[in-house]
Formats: sequence, C-alpha cells, structure tokens
Amino acid sequence: MNTEKDFSPLTPNIVRALNDKLYEKRKVAALEIEKLVREFVAQNSSTQIRHVIQILASEFALSQHPHSRKGGLIGLAACSIALGKDSGLYLKELIEPVLTCFNDSDSRLRYYACEALYNIVKVARGAVLPHFNLLFDGLSKLAADPDPNVKSGSELLDRLLKDIVTESNKFDLVAFVPLLRERIYSNNQYARQFIISWIHVLESVPNINLLEYLPEILDGLFQILGDNSKEIRRTCEVVLGEFLKEIKKTPSSVKFAEMANILVIHCQVADETKLTNDLIQLTAMTWMREFIQLAGRVVLPYSSGILTAVLPCLSYDDRKKNTKEAASACNHSLMKLVTPEDDEEEEKSGNAGSVEDGQPKTEADSNDMLNASQESVGFSNISFFTPASADRPQVVLDLDGIVQVLDRHLHDSATGMMTRIAVLKWLYHLYIKTPRKMFRHTDSLFPMLLKTLSDESDEVILKDLEVLAEIASSPAGQTDQVGSCDSTANKLELKVPEGARPGQQPSTDSRAVDSSPSTPSMNSYFYKFMINLLKRFSLERKLLENRGAFIIRQLCLLLHAENIFHSMADILLKEEDLKFASTMVQTLNTILLTSAELFQLRNQLKDLRTQESCALFCCLYRSWCHNPVATVSLCFLTQNYKHAYDLIQKFGDLEVTVDFLMEVDKLVQLIESPIFTYLRLQLLDVENNPYLIKALYGLLMLLPQSQAFQLLSHRLRCVPNPELMRTVDESKYMDSKHQVVSKRASHTQMDYNELLQHFDRVQSKHLEVRHQRSGRASDHPDRKLM
Repeated sequence: MNTEKDFSPLTPNIVRALNDKLYEKRKVAALEIEKLVREFVAQNSSTQIRHVIQILASEFALSQHPHSRKGGLIGLAACSIALGKDSGLYLKELIEPVLTCFNDSDSRLRYYACEALYNIVKVARGAVLPHFNLLFDGLSKLAADPDPNVKSGSELLDRLLKDIVTESNKFDLVAFVPLLRERIYSNNQYARQFIISWIHVLESVPNINLLEYLPEILDGLFQILGDNSKEIRRTCEVVLGEFLKEIKKTPSSVKFAEMANILVIHCQVADETKLTNDLIQLTAMTWMREFIQLAGRVVLPYSSGILTAVLPCLSYDDRKKNTKEAASACNHSLMKLVTPEDDEEEEKSGNAGSVEDGQPKTEADSNDMLNASQESVGFSNISFFTPASADRPQVVLDLDGIVQVLDRHLHDSATGMMTRIAVLKWLYHLYIKTPRKMFRHTDSLFPMLLKTLSDESDEVILKDLEVLAEIASSPAGQTDQVGSCDSTANKLELKVPEGARPGQQPSTDSRAVDSSPSTPSMNSYFYKFMINLLKRFSLERKLLENRGAFIIRQLCLLLHAENIFHSMADILLKEEDLKFASTMVQTLNTILLTSAELFQLRNQLKDLRTQESCALFCCLYRSWCHNPVATVSLCFLTQNYKHAYDLIQKFGDLEVTVDFLMEVDKLVQLIESPIFTYLRLQLLDVENNPYLIKALYGLLMLLPQSQAFQLLSHRLRCVPNPELMRTVDESKYMDSKHQVVSKRASHTQMDYNELLQHFDRVQSKHLEVRHQRSGRASDHPDRKLM
C-alpha cells in the first residue's frame, strides 16, 4: 500500500497501524477510528462518515495485502460501533466489503470478517433485515467452512441473526423464499444443517407464515431428510412434524394440490438398500395419509399417481410395518372418496375440473397433472387447493389413469400378493361406484382378470372372482352384441337370451328359452365370462385340476348357481374337445353332488316339481351325456331311477376302461354319503322303487371284486323283504303314492326316449374320437404298443 497517499480524514498513524501485522496495533487504530467517527456523528457530518467507510472498504478491506484487509475489517466494525443506532444508514457500505472477505483463501481473514460482521449486526439489529438475503447467503457459505474457528464464529453470527429475525415483525419472507428454495438443495452436510435450522426458526415465529410457501421447499426438506447425519435427519423430522401439525390446524389455507406430486415422488423408493430412503418414504406416506383425509376430493385428480406410490407398499413385510400401515390407510381413504357421482358424464358436470388461477383445468391438463411416477414435479402446472365453496368447480376423477395403474400392477409378475388383492378391491369398488365408465375399460381388463384366476393365492382368486362376478351381473354391462373376448380363437357361439334382464320382452324363439337360465339376473358379459372360463380350463388343465372346483363353487356363491350350471352345460354341449367336455362334466357333477354351496340347486333338482327344474334337468342331462357315470348320478339325484337303469343297461355297449370303473367306484362312495340319504331310505320301499334297486345292482355288476363292490353289495343285502314291509292298509298306501306321483308327473312331461337317443349319439361321438386317437397312435412309428 502506498503510505504517501492521502487517506484523510484518517491520520498517518491510523493508516500505519491498520496495515500492521500485529493485531494489537490494528486494534489501537480501530479505537482511533471509533473516536473519529463519533466526532463526525456529533457534527452530523454524514459526508465525512461515508468517506471514512469508503476508504476503509476500498483501500483496506478490498486491498491485495492481507494485513491491510484485516485492518479494514476491524476499522469497518469500529465505524459501526461508533455510529450506533445510525449505522442502519450506512449498512450497505459496511456489509458488502465484509461479505466479500468471506470468500478469502486465508482462514484467519475469513474469521476476522465473521467477527467484523458480528459487531456490525449486533449494533444495527433490526436494521440489517433489508439486507438479510446477503447475510444469509454469506453465512450459508461459512456454515460449510473447513476451518473450525471460522465455523465457530459463523455460528455465533448465525445465532445473533436468528434472534433478530425472531424478535422482529419486518422480516421479508417473500424476498427470502427464492433464496431458501435455491440453497435447500445443497448436498453439503453443514449447509444442510444451516438451512434446516433456519427453517425451524422461521416456522416457529408466530408472525411468519412459512406454511404458505411450503410447496416451494417441501421437496428440498425431503431431500435433507435423507442426509447421512442422524442429527440433521432428526431436526428435519421435527420441522416436518411441526408443519404437519400446522396443516391439521388450518387445512383450509393449505395448498394441498401443489404438494401432492411432491409426496407421490417421495413415497416411491428408488434405492431400497438405503435406510434413509425408508424414513423418507414413511414420512411422505404419513403426509399423504393426512392430505387425503384433510383435502378430500381435491386429491382425486392425483389418484393415479398416489396409487402408483401406495400399492407396492401394501406388500411390504414387517420390516416396513409402519410404512405398510400408512399406505393401507391412504389406500382406504382414497377409495372412500370415489362416489356414484363420479359416474356422471363429464358434460353433465358443468365442465368440472381442478382449479388453476381461477380457471377450470382441461382434461389434458388433468391427465398431465400426475405423471409423477415417470416425471419430475412440474410446480407451475399443479393446481391450487381452494376451500369448498358454492362457486368452486367440481373435481373430476381421473378414472382412465387409475385403471391404467391398476392394470399395470396386475400385469407385473413381480407385484406382491397384498398389492394384487388391493388392485382387485379397487376394480370391484370402481365397478360398484362408477359402473358406466368402468365398462368402457372392461374389454381391456377382461383377459388379465381371467389370467389372474391362475394366481397362486386363494385370496387373490376370491377377489378376482368378485370382480368378474360384478362385471357379469351389473346392469351397466348389458350390451346389444355378445361374443367371446377372443372371437377368432373361440369357436363357441352363445347368444344371450332375450329377457335376461327385467323389463325386456321375452324371446319367441324356443331354443333361446331352453338355453337361458331360469333366473334372469346376468348380463351379456356373463356369457363371455363362462365361455372364456371354460376355454381357460381347457387350455390350462392344471388350473382345472387344482382350482377348478374352488373357482366354480365361489362363482355359485357370488352368482346364481343355476345360471352357472345352466350356461356351462349349454357351452359344453357345443364343445368339440370331447375329452375335455367329459372331464369338465365330471368336475361339475362332483361339485353338484358334494358342495354345500349347491344345496339349494340340489333340492330344486331332487323333486323336479316345477317346469323350471325340469328344463334345468334336461339342459344338464344333454351335457352330462359326455360322461356316462355322471349322467347316472344326475338321474339318481333327480330320482329318475328307471332312466338310470336304462342308461346302465347301455353301459354294456361302452368301452369300459379303468377310468370308467374308478368313476363308478366314486359314485358308490357318494351313494353312501349324506347327499344320498333320501335314496338309501327309498330302498325300504322295495315295491315302489324297483328300478332303483335294479340300477344299483347294475352298478354292482359293473364293478370288479373291490372295496366298492363289497360296500354296495352289503348295502343291497340290507334291502328288506317287501312282504315284511307291508304294515299299513294297502289301499291307503297306494292312494298316497299315486298323489305324490301325479303331483310330480304334472310338471315332468319329459321325453325319456329322446334323452336316451341323445345319450347314444354323444357316446357314439366319443367312441369315434377314441378310435381315431387309437388309429393315430398305431400309425405313429415311435409309438410302442403296451
């Protein structure tokens, strides 16, 4: 520094001392400067004061010489002390050169700069608030300083500044938020600690409404929540907790919509190996749960994104129990927001949409609002939450987006069991609440719902069947055209009978009447379902073997059992794969005879006292002919004992195989079961049930000497002598008998000869197919004869 330069009003001694390397001499110079400035204050000479500050700043604090810079810093602090309450008039000139020194490479000089600024701020107090952003910016750099002395000095200055902000009511939050939003994304641990501590302070000040600007910093807070420092994470948790408490107190002033996407993003874990991500996810999910409960239908436009985040969490194990419970609560609350009013057409809802800048959002805007699982948050495109009012447009449910998310989770093989169950519950709920809109998606959902029947979990299959049953029985699913979901691959054609819904005119076509269920409660999708279910059983025999009975029994509970059996019998009558038809009939027959769910249907068939029950018997019989033993058991169930005997007489013309004998064996076991108690009791009435006894003897003659043979033989030996059973007046007994027979006959005008001819035709087809197979087997060069 040129010592000959004129630095007046600073004396040469002051200038020399300011440039000295010894701190004590610089301190003496600072005291002289303080005295000099006090004199100028007394003289009200602001020009001289500014001149002194300008010299200290430009010639010393910003000098190239390190000792000069140190002298300038202590000199500026001395000026501030001398000015006292008037220092606010000169703060810009005092602060800026000191802040410049914060970037000095010399740690000692940075420390002196921090000390100088502390003295300046201590004197000025609230007057420094207009320069708060400059001070905050400088402090944020010192917070990450590697030198412990500098960091310690910055902490003192930081506490002082916080005290000033806390006690003042002139803090400019609007001007500060952009800087806070920028600095909150710092990755430096100390900078994060500095940022989160300031947010904590500002949030606690009563007259500073930081909640209004929470959307600006929420994403950054969640980033800080993932810091490696336990202390920082704890502080951030406290801050977020305080914000959430305030949100619960004043929900009407909260911009829920602006923060929805942020929560959706942080509810999804990118790296499950990081423990901090679990904390982020749990916190975000907790917030989401509260948002849904507090904001209500305002969050509906974000439903698809929320579900994208929530559904995978439902399959978490006990290691993430809290997150799973929070996600479950979110899912349940969100589901309750969907109501029948969401099924109304958009044009009838008055161009309803989300609100942005007072204008309704278009449908395209609504679809773009929540692609949070694929894109980062676009803050400028998010709608604002507005309190409920008469003038507020109605919120529109993004049903297409929700269905897309649900369908994607069903297709994903990695989806957990509880997630799949939740997806199916959602689909069922949507079909109940918004059936008209949901049926637009049914054709795309239907194949995957059928495929889900092969799931490993019984609970998943149960929920899947509930959805399919709702699709099959909902009035909204009635269409004019009926066909298979895969018309090119499926050769079966089944027309939906008219009169299938109440209020429709019955068909004059007798074939349609014959092939329709007697309980008109199904829509056109019911037949699509039955056709495709049987097709799936045909293509996936393991499904039929392992889950076929379970699926059909559950469908009999969810839908009318008569409809299930009537429609399947109709479809199997046209089935070209005769082996599958026989297997399927055997399965249906076993279910009919053994399942508790079929109790009512068995009672309906047992007596054949109504025209409907007779029509059902004929329908079942024609398909049951694919399996001779099942046909006989159906006759036993319906007490058509003479016809059963006639059928057994024809068994001599059939090819008796091991499988055939095993089926007869099972029938004998069934005869001894509670289902056929009435049949066994009828053996007491030998004179009036001769064909029952003949039919049973016919089965006995078919069986080899086996356990079943011994069982049936023992039963028949118990049949009493008819002479011993005559203990009542013969005439009265016969009159009673004729009354029962006439009552049954009045409704059972069935052509049993035609039924026998149908049985012969079906069995001829089976025999022809077996001969063709055996011929192909003998012609095959690699086939070995057994």
